[in-house]
Amino acid sequence: MAHERLSPRQKMIGMMYLILTAMLALNVSKEAVEAFKKVDKSLTLTISNYQLKNDLIYKEFDRAAAENPTKAGKFKTSAYEVKQRADEAYNFIQDLKIEIISKAERDPSLSIKGREVIIEEVKRIDDTNVPSEILIGASENGKANALKAVIDEYREFLIGVLEGKNPTAENALKTSLNTDNGRDPDGQPSRWENLTFQTLPLVAVVTILSKMQVDVRNAETEVLNNLYAQIDAASFKFNKIEAIVMPDANYIPLGSTYNAKVVLSATDTTLYPTITLNGGQVLDVDESGKGIYSVRPGSTGTKTWGGVVSLKAPDGSTRTYDFHSSYSVGEANVVVSPTAMNVMYLGIPNPIDVSVPGIGSDKIRIRVVNGTFTTGKVKNSKGENFRGNWAVKPSQAGQNVQIYVTADAGSGAKPAQYGPIDFRVKPLPKPEARFAGVSGGKITKNVALAQKGVFAVMPDFDFDLQYDVVSFSILYSDRLGDFEKASTSGSLTADQRDIINRLTMGKYLTIKDIKAKGPDGRINDLAPIILQIN
Repeated sequence: MAHERLSPRQKMIGMMYLILTAMLALNVSKEAVEAFKKVDKSLTLTISNYQLKNDLIYKEFDRAAAENPTKAGKFKTSAYEVKQRADEAYNFIQDLKIEIISKAERDPSLSIKGREVIIEEVKRIDDTNVPSEILIGASENGKANALKAVIDEYREFLIGVLEGKNPTAENALKTSLNTDNGRDPDGQPSRWENLTFQTLPLVAVVTILSKMQVDVRNAETEVLNNLYAQIDAASFKFNKIEAIVMPDANYIPLGSTYNAKVVLSATDTTLYPTITLNGGQVLDVDESGKGIYSVRPGSTGTKTWGGVVSLKAPDGSTRTYDFHSSYSVGEANVVVSPTAMNVMYLGIPNPIDVSVPGIGSDKIRIRVVNGTFTTGKVKNSKGENFRGNWAVKPSQAGQNVQIYVTADAGSGAKPAQYGPIDFRVKPLPKPEARFAGVSGGKITKNVALAQKGVFAVMPDFDFDLQYDVVSFSILYSDRLGDFEKASTSGSLTADQRDIINRLTMGKYLTIKDIKAKGPDGRINDLAPIILQIN
């Protein structure tokens, strides 16, 4: 990560600092000294901004460690060690400022409130004796020597935390926290302490110390960002999540208990694994990253198989995962299975495949309890046909759909009867509200203004369902109060665009009270969308 860039305002402060330092060296009037007050006030505001920013980063470490202590715990520990050392360096510098002002002022009660310095109230801003007495002294025992040691230890500690993983950040720390000796205006070798503080008036010294505090907080931010980035540096990135059912067995005799595990599977459709079976055979992998295992057993009974899945990690290493499975081969029997889901959803056609080994599909009939059915194909969101040759539409929730199958083998034999086969009925899952294609995070104001409105989508849902947003509200809060405007459709209104246009960087845009109507006629209340303008 590159060193954090300064804003135009901070660059201007730095330029003013350099100009005023040069003017002091030329013994320009007290007005130049007074100008340092403005610079110090701006630096104090910058310090406050860094503290707020760093507090937010620490909260992110707390959240990450709470969600996954194993992965994020050690990085949270390192982050709070950085906080401790940064606070120590910052407070040491603050103590020096307070000591200098307290000794120089006849009544420091106005210029020092607790541990806060009120630079506007400092009277002896042009005092050149007290700062030099405290920081330089009559020998090399001035407190500037201790300050240099504090900065050096802080810099080396932060570089150690980076562990050599970010040379750019290390170089930035060496530059911003530099305490090297140099040469005075006459070209003679001089210590850092003398070059930095000697003979300067009080207000200049305080301003220099404030700038050092800015550098301390900026360095803290730099290292925190690097630590946080390492939490997911070696983690796999997935762009598709789906539910997978893993039964203990695919065939059980009548009277036995069927057991299965339901898990979420995360895959990366841009990075395919290598799947090698025991024995050396490498499986073909489809476009979704799943290995295709196909075998035709020649006998009944339990069959076992397994192998190793290999995948290249983001850090360049190769991870391997063993797997094993089994299946049972039984005598021919009726098979009724939903081809796209494990349950049937209310209000839409659910494809099923009904087959009886050895009997043609034109000889098979079904009867449905708590639903209606049609023959033919049902398409998914990509326009592809599901495998099912029937589509069942449940009539009501709270009651299972039952499938009865009749298979006519011909030759005068009595048709075989199978069933009932039960399926649970569930309402359609709620869609997810999206604005600019996202449901949260960060967005630029220009992108927000370019949007037509709010949409409801069903991510990773196999059916091509249409949800229509029928209303939503936009909320924005600032020091002037709350501003909220509603839309009675899925489109942004002129008033809502006006609210968006008021947003500035760092502010939050809240889209709430989102309602969407689904194909089953139900109105769904969707989760709000919270976006930060960047």
